[in-house]
Amino acid sequence: MGLKGRSKTIVVVAGIILLTVTAASSKTMKTAVKPAADAEFKKLIADYYKAWSSMNPNNASKFYAKDAGLVFFDIAPMQYHGWDEYKAGVMKAFIEPSVSAVLIPNDDLIVNRRGTIAWTTVTFHLSAKPKAGGSQEIDARHTAIWEKRGGKWLIVHEHVSAPLPG
Repeated sequence: MGLKGRSKTIVVVAGIILLTVTAASSKTMKTAVKPAADAEFKKLIADYYKAWSSMNPNNASKFYAKDAGLVFFDIAPMQYHGWDEYKAGVMKAFIEPSVSAVLIPNDDLIVNRRGTIAWTTVTFHLSAKPKAGGSQEIDARHTAIWEKRGGKWLIVHEHVSAPLPG
């Protein structure tokens, strides 16, 4: 085969590889990324924020797995181990010193699912009134890893954080 023949073969093979990679990539993207407007999780997130806004951790409890070894990251303190520690810590650090608190999720929920595991990201706004007076306004981030157990989605890891000032 001459140089021209090899060049044509290389171009054809490269074209086939490019089409295959593009098709595979497109197929992977379609299955890997779930639309942000996932109705099931949109309701879960709305209910989750309503539960925490009640300032009663027992209302939020139904959203969490109760395994002792699970880790939950919060704004302060940095982390809790298991739901019982999380509940007690939130009571002491946030609920007891507050008169009221309203947590409102923004309209930027992203949901990714892989079988019985899902992770969500959303930003939210917290308006709180401390017993000491004044008000507290915080914009924060929330990432949760959910596991479907017994037909119910439960948080098995959570990360709540706020950007540094400035």
